[in-house]
Amino acid sequence: MANLVIDIGNTALKAAWADGMTLGKTFRYQGERILDFILSLTSKNKPVIMVVSTVREMSSRNRQILEGECETLIFMDSRNIETVKEYGLPPYLTPDRAASIIAARYLFKGRGCTVFDFGTTLTIDFLDSEGKYEGGNISLGCRTRFKAVNRYSRSLPLLDTPDAIEEEGTSVVSSIEAGVIKGIMFEIDGYSAQKPGNIVVFTGGDAIYFAKKMKNSIFVVCNLIMMGLALIADDYDKKYA
Repeated sequence: MANLVIDIGNTALKAAWADGMTLGKTFRYQGERILDFILSLTSKNKPVIMVVSTVREMSSRNRQILEGECETLIFMDSRNIETVKEYGLPPYLTPDRAASIIAARYLFKGRGCTVFDFGTTLTIDFLDSEGKYEGGNISLGCRTRFKAVNRYSRSLPLLDTPDAIEEEGTSVVSSIEAGVIKGIMFEIDGYSAQKPGNIVVFTGGDAIYFAKKMKNSIFVVCNLIMMGLALIADDYDKKYA
């Protein structure tokens, strides 16, 4: 596979080799030695195009090193917004969020979409049937909510995502669990009702967890961001080949 796509998020790095829109094995890394991990992927095979989307700062020196590891580097962060703008998206979008929108536009061409990305934050983005970006909102992600309850209270415990919840909590623990999970479910239902004709798309780390709780039909695309980055690489290849 010729291209390498990399998404550096708030908590982890994901990378995959891509041949057009076809993704190979996805690699995941959590740690501070991000450059070393990327170089371990390129040590044996040099990508033709490397697309890097990052919400973290990367030094110009490290970026130069990455440029030497491929024929073409497409680098996307808060300061390098040219690619985002080329796809008709507003420059304030983070590159990972833009990539998921680009992929949804491609996968569900001709249909309006409401895209939920369940990560450190919960983002909700809207596309009309012509692929035009209509805007979106940002909320706290599931685990971030549990952390906030613990951090900003004096006595409430730190909990993790439960397998099941009660309809109404009957203890401190079950009250927090139901409050966080049902709160997100109410958000999902509310945003979905806002655009009832849209296809609902879930992505991100908690996508499957919340998909299992849905009564209505939705699409789960776990690698939506990676697919968007692969599409960016493929478009570039076709344009400049």
